[in-house]
Amino acid sequence: MKHTPLYSAHIKAGGKMVDFGGWEMPLNYGSQIQEHNQVRNDAGMFDVSHMCTVDINGKDSKLFLQKLIANDVDKLKKKGKALYSCMLNDSGGVIDDLIVYYLNEGHYRMVINASTTEKDLTWIKSQASKFNINVEPKSDIAMIAVQGPNSRSKTFDAIPGIEDICSNLEPFCANSVGNLFVARTGYTGEDGFEITLPKKAAEFTWKMLLEAGVKPCGLGARDTLRLEAGMSLYGSEMDEEVTPIEAGLRWTVDMSNSEREFIGRKALEVLMERGTNKTIVGLVLEGKGVIRDHQKVKTNLGEGEVTSGTFSPTMGKAIALASVPPGSEDMCEIQMRNKWVFAKIVRPPFVRKNKVLV
Repeated sequence: MKHTPLYSAHIKAGGKMVDFGGWEMPLNYGSQIQEHNQVRNDAGMFDVSHMCTVDINGKDSKLFLQKLIANDVDKLKKKGKALYSCMLNDSGGVIDDLIVYYLNEGHYRMVINASTTEKDLTWIKSQASKFNINVEPKSDIAMIAVQGPNSRSKTFDAIPGIEDICSNLEPFCANSVGNLFVARTGYTGEDGFEITLPKKAAEFTWKMLLEAGVKPCGLGARDTLRLEAGMSLYGSEMDEEVTPIEAGLRWTVDMSNSEREFIGRKALEVLMERGTNKTIVGLVLEGKGVIRDHQKVKTNLGEGEVTSGTFSPTMGKAIALASVPPGSEDMCEIQMRNKWVFAKIVRPPFVRKNKVLV
């Protein structure tokens, strides 16, 4: 398995290591619930160096990305501004979801998922051949996500000089100095930074954050945090057979420029005209138990399936995202083992900034 530059730091901290898409990553460092609550109430950090950063350079960079992804990078006017989007195949299915940053007219940066890196790069490079650009996957960097209500102050305490470039940084924006690239983004529903830095500086930076009181957190807490925040996971809420319209990500598709023929647009136009037979909703279990992925769901309009299920440490209840017929509302039933149990259909997110919203 592949290792990030922080692998030895995880071992020293007692991380329970697991295979995650070919990477040996920490599931937790003892208590997943403690790590979850650490992020909701204070500050925690995640090693996200397994995710792939790709720089797009060249005079056709903007035109290329306007073709490649469903959201429109023409929205990005300010240096460092970020955009969330899906990269689609010709039938409108999601090859991957990603974040793209605008650095200047000829330079954009994308962050793609670890588990889809190989197929993503093959697809991106095949589409890039028609444009005057250079596709550059970055192999010499690491990435640390610091998340939680105290993440900003503790990051400023830990890393000398970072406050100078980040104190006025707006959400979903990034700034950089030299080899340090800091984005005010995350996957937890809390404020924080995703810090990209040279590999050789990763372990020392991790240690400084530890000394500032930022606790290490693993994949387990990252998943319960993102699910509470109502954030989709590739391979669960979406994949190459599911369009962003069906995955509850219509807001990431920009159809406003009729001349922008992005890949998958024609398929989405047909689907939107015809109407979909599924969408993503939130579920909150009425009684005891834990909702699990792929459990059957019965709503007032028909059947569906749980796409992501877990126990919410913040709410003290089982929650889930589920793919169900559009317009499903009020109560539904979930098949748990050999019985059907009641759950309430809600609109995600469930929790943001440690506040229960449903």
